[in-house]
Amino acid sequence: MMEQIAAMSMNMSAATVAQNYSIAITKKTMESQELAAQELLKMLPETPAPAKGQYIDVYA
Repeated sequence: MMEQIAAMSMNMSAATVAQNYSIAITKKTMESQELAAQELLKMLPETPAPAKGQYIDVYA
C-alpha cells in the first residue's frame, strides 16, 4: 500500500514537472512570436488618415 502511494506521488510530481516545462516552452514561443509580429508591423508602410470629405455617406 505504501509503495503504491509513493509511486503515485512520484508520478504526480513528474507530471507536474512536465506540465510546467510545457507551459514554459509555450510562453517562450508566444513571446518570440509577439516580437516577430511587432517587427513585421514596423515594416508595414504607414498610411495617412483619409482627408475630410474623401468618403461620402450615402446612407445618411
